[in-house]
Amino acid sequence: MPLIETLTILICLAALFSYVNHRWLQLPMTIGLMAVALVFSLILIGLGKLGMGVEAEAARFIGAIDFNEALMHGMLGFLLFAGALHVKLDELLDLKWVIGTLAVVGTILSSLITGLLGYWLFDLVGLPLPFLYCLLFGALIAPTDPIAVMGVLRQARLPKALELKIVGESLFNDGVGVVIFLVVLNLLPKPAVHPTDVAALFLTEAVGGAALGLALGYLAYRMLKSVDNYQVEILITLALVMGSFLLADWLHTSGPIAVVVAGLLIGNHGRQWAMSASTREHLDNFWELLDELLNAVLFVLIGLEVLVLSFQRPYLLAGLVAIPLVLFARWISIVAQVKAFSLVRAFTDRTITILTWGGLRGGISVALALSLPPGSSRDAVVTITYIVVVFSILGQGLTLSRVLNTEAASRPAGAPVPVE
Repeated sequence: MPLIETLTILICLAALFSYVNHRWLQLPMTIGLMAVALVFSLILIGLGKLGMGVEAEAARFIGAIDFNEALMHGMLGFLLFAGALHVKLDELLDLKWVIGTLAVVGTILSSLITGLLGYWLFDLVGLPLPFLYCLLFGALIAPTDPIAVMGVLRQARLPKALELKIVGESLFNDGVGVVIFLVVLNLLPKPAVHPTDVAALFLTEAVGGAALGLALGYLAYRMLKSVDNYQVEILITLALVMGSFLLADWLHTSGPIAVVVAGLLIGNHGRQWAMSASTREHLDNFWELLDELLNAVLFVLIGLEVLVLSFQRPYLLAGLVAIPLVLFARWISIVAQVKAFSLVRAFTDRTITILTWGGLRGGISVALALSLPPGSSRDAVVTITYIVVVFSILGQGLTLSRVLNTEAASRPAGAPVPVE
């Protein structure tokens, strides 16, 4: 199907589902879109069971879309840049050690715990996955998804410092998760890798991506500072995002990290020193609209992806087991880090609860799972990942505010609100 027809169908569905959500459900935008798309997919599956051909046609349409390519090399850069534009750099730097540790150590810990326990638990429910595939699942499901996180936190009304920890971690830990994923993926054909190769890959991806984002962001900043025309300046930011991702791909560095660093630079120094008030207003409106549009298409795609998955009984059982497993692994990694930082920084118990429950998974995990080599193990990992992501967005996303209110209500009357 031609690209324009695919985009037309997706945008029409996104518009229809947005209307249904806004008119009747009134859920947060990203959650509502995915929920309506999921129900729509289940209706199509039901019609298919009745002998109608709509399910097969819809499955062919979704199957023809390369979800991994569309997200990881298409929408992701724009969504990350739009999110990074509004993160205050000085506040982020105040929490740099906490956020950095959550993004690196937390992701590694969570990956290992999920992979090791998953190897045992999946076998118990009748799905004996190879050990390396369990580690791959741990690596792709450990990072919190910045797109899902920022989409839900807009309505959650968390304390500012706590929200910044969750957002800051999610902006950077996907790069760490991708590095772990690539390391384990390289072990599939050759089950031995030298530690120096792992270190070199991490430095190339993470440090190289940050350096590239800083360099290109500074170049764009100088260009923005030399003109005062919002049309030209918006084009410069678009070129920055697309050029950063393309160049990072050529240099084998992390495109997501490059775009986040560039977005932080433009959103802070660029906004303050290189833009007029009129440009800031137009730039914010443009990136907000693009962010909402791409988010709508992405979450509709996630909801429709159920049409092409294999839901065998062992896969379903493994997916249901994976939900508490992933939450447990994140809880352990958060507890370990909070206890360590408690020696130099004050935390409360609700920090652990909200960081655990607020660590949402989303499209990035699904995209990584879909990039695995074809085979039964890949089909199992994709289905398990999808089940965890659906629970994360719908279950955790819809109840995050309630968890926050419960934690607040548990404080004694008159007790001061803690600063996280």
